[in-house]
Amino acid sequence: MENAKNFIELQIDEDLAIGGRYEGQTVHTRFPPEPNAYLTIGNAYAINISFGIATRYGGLANLRMDDTNPAKEEAEFVDAIVEDMRWLGWDWGDRMYYGSDYFEQTYEFATELIRKGLAYVCELTPEEFRANAGTVGVPAISPWRDRATDESLDLFKRMRNAEFPEGKYTLRAKIDLASGNFNLRDPVLFRIRYVEHHRLGTTWCIFPMYDFAHPIQDALEGITHSLCSDEFKDHRPFYDWVIENCSVPAKPRQIEFGRRSLTHTVVSKRYMRRLLEAGAVTGYDDPRLPTLRGLRRRGYTPAAIADFCSRIGVGVSRNTVDYALLEHCLREDLSSTAPRVMAVLRPIKLTITNYPDGQSESFSIENSANPEDKRDVRFSRSLWIERDDFEIEPPKKYNRLYVGNEVRLKGAYIVKCTGFELDGDGNVTEVLAEYDPATAGGNTPDGRRVRGTIHWVNQDDCIEAEVRLYDDLFTDPNPGSGDVDFMTQLNPNSLEILRGCKLEPTLANASGAYQFLRLGYFVIDEKDSSNGALVFNRSVTLKEGYRGQPSR
Repeated sequence: MENAKNFIELQIDEDLAIGGRYEGQTVHTRFPPEPNAYLTIGNAYAINISFGIATRYGGLANLRMDDTNPAKEEAEFVDAIVEDMRWLGWDWGDRMYYGSDYFEQTYEFATELIRKGLAYVCELTPEEFRANAGTVGVPAISPWRDRATDESLDLFKRMRNAEFPEGKYTLRAKIDLASGNFNLRDPVLFRIRYVEHHRLGTTWCIFPMYDFAHPIQDALEGITHSLCSDEFKDHRPFYDWVIENCSVPAKPRQIEFGRRSLTHTVVSKRYMRRLLEAGAVTGYDDPRLPTLRGLRRRGYTPAAIADFCSRIGVGVSRNTVDYALLEHCLREDLSSTAPRVMAVLRPIKLTITNYPDGQSESFSIENSANPEDKRDVRFSRSLWIERDDFEIEPPKKYNRLYVGNEVRLKGAYIVKCTGFELDGDGNVTEVLAEYDPATAGGNTPDGRRVRGTIHWVNQDDCIEAEVRLYDDLFTDPNPGSGDVDFMTQLNPNSLEILRGCKLEPTLANASGAYQFLRLGYFVIDEKDSSNGALVFNRSVTLKEGYRGQPSR
């Protein structure tokens, strides 16, 4: 059964139908990120809508860098956006553009508006502009809106020629100072900025506002549907005003969708900048952040992110999605793709006292979800097990090691705990057990039932690594809601670093993601790992909604 179409697709169907707005045309969308930050999971959602819809309709999708505000835009972010989008699997062919590609045409369209009496040069300072913006029911005031057309044309030309100081003049549209939509109260079209542009250097000193440049760029590129998040809904009347009053070659349509937020994190550029400045995260690629770089480093895959974007749907209203759904999508992907290995994160010695000293053997255990896919691991008298797989005084229903109890060592023998060793502080340093030779490789000849199975690593050939366990960045599911400073809601346990973890020797040349049996999915940290100093990041636990100790 074909999936039901979302509200955007239904509107596109109407536009393409006989007599529709775009009858006989090819659907053409775009994604216009501002290159002043790294992409986030929210951007991935928007990309999935614009590029995904174009794909489903056999249309085209452009990538356009919105570089109309040079103060914080850098080539570094352009490169990162391109890389992240290609990592997600999207392709735009030769249709990558920049807002700055259209500065000359945008300037000409602004001049056209002045000639039509629909724009004028204003001398209000930013402070005066705000003071005269009016309120609901009280019109704005603009003492320069009746400036003569020739004078505005002359001043606008001289603005471009850098004859005036920054902030001296702006070019404003002449629309409606009494409009209930403040975006129509003679919005600014151009302002003077003496800032070096990342592509054009100091060629330009006047820059168009996004709300003015965006519809012009869409029209020049032949965009049919300008899909954007709902914060631009109140800007749509100005978008349409620009399209109707400038002699642009096309008539694109803006459609807004409801934004999606994630619990226990923040996607705001401003919020993430505060986190970085406060040292709460290590960078924009910190695995606790919802940037695509952070998620990628944590082990999230393009397939998991695409699945997540598909599952949360497209709607008119905003929605906050539980982070657990994103984790579920990753589990679904990695369960069939990640190799399975054994790793001990909090090691304690296990000595099989009746196993021949100096002897070892190999056992075949699962290597993937396919039961026929096996790998060999070495077994000997001296092993490592998880510290919490042994208890001196076990709680009820504890099915792991304690004196007198039996467990199965994964893929190897049944062992019975016979004792333990303590250090001077009363900490367990070694667990003692005896193995049953008749139970090799999962055999139980006498049919006895053993409730617990634990993983292990051979002491003689294991390798060591650092493992980083990540949890929610914030304790509150909606950080910063109300009057609370989101910085006060940081989770002090969002990162736990374990050193001296014991891993199978096959991980010496690790790359990509792995399932650590009973512990979760982990990925090699390509940034911090080096030969002989491996670092793994936990991507997600095995158990839904569980982020504490190893799941059982």
